[in-house]
Amino acid sequence: MQRYFTNEKLSLFEPFFISGDDFHHMSRVMRMKSGEKVYIVDKEENAFIAEVIEIGESAVKLSAQENIEKSPELPVQITIASGLPKGDKLDLIVQKATELGAFSFVPFAAERSISKWETKKVRKKIERLEKIAKEAAEQSHRTHIPTISFCESFTVLMNRLAEFDYVLLAYEESARLNETKTLVSTFEKMKPGEKLLVIFGPEGGVGDKEVKLLTQANVLFAGLGSRILRTETAPLYFLAAASYHFELEKSF
Repeated sequence: MQRYFTNEKLSLFEPFFISGDDFHHMSRVMRMKSGEKVYIVDKEENAFIAEVIEIGESAVKLSAQENIEKSPELPVQITIASGLPKGDKLDLIVQKATELGAFSFVPFAAERSISKWETKKVRKKIERLEKIAKEAAEQSHRTHIPTISFCESFTVLMNRLAEFDYVLLAYEESARLNETKTLVSTFEKMKPGEKLLVIFGPEGGVGDKEVKLLTQANVLFAGLGSRILRTETAPLYFLAAASYHFELEKSF
């Protein structure tokens, strides 16, 4: 079944409406008819099985029939901070990392970022990434759509570190030294609901000034295995490791 999100709070057996792009997808792309079932996630991230009641001219009328109790979300909140990469790599990071369970994204202008975001274009770029995150959340049957907030400088990112319970830098020099303990030990310390920020540099990695500031802030530097990963690959490695630790390993 297809999955959609609504900004409404849903109650069982009470009708509600889907409009806009999702209405177009349901009526024109999927060509849904009365009686068909879909998954719906409401504004409080509760998931339901809903039945299509009527396809109108500009909205679909549905009714929530069953509440889905099991959550597909990671038990911890992992935020990916990516130094602006070249081209459409950030699109790939947001799409795939959403599928892997990222809670939110913080693109930032890094010392070695070749890509630059003009102030007047930031809102448009964020909206594009938000759409990618929403579609990826629907595809992967999540109940949470990751948020995206841009930091126009590394200083702004540093000012946000206090929002998180843990902060790591995915550092290629740590990988070269075969450092493997920091990532595992951090996961082992974390409790459900805690927040983790992971910082990834752009092509070329984090700059010397950034490393110095993070060291002064007592941020832990973590290696991600013995290989050097691309800026678009490293967040996916990290989230796959988190999924194994918090989900697969716990099920043994």
